[in-house]
Amino acid sequence: MSQPTVTADQITAIVRDLAPAPNDDLGPDTRLVEDLGYHSLALLELAFALEDEFDLEPIDEQTARRITTVGLVVETVLERVAERDGAPSTPVTDRA
Repeated sequence: MSQPTVTADQITAIVRDLAPAPNDDLGPDTRLVEDLGYHSLALLELAFALEDEFDLEPIDEQTARRITTVGLVVETVLERVAERDGAPSTPVTDRA
């Protein structure tokens, strides 16, 4: 049985819902800490929520440290879903 399709909108909604300082105008460049008020505990809660919602393996610390924007959250989750489902994926890239 195949997994349901995961969309960027679903991921973004979770980021918005769990943000300590939510903002309805989220874009790929919206920063988790500076713009949405995420702190270390809130970031852990976000990671756990995404892992649970999309049935993903826990993320490693090195990867987690690179995820600083909503766009990178979306890319990372979509990449991990593709890996989970055995589909080819595009690597997550750092945005400067």
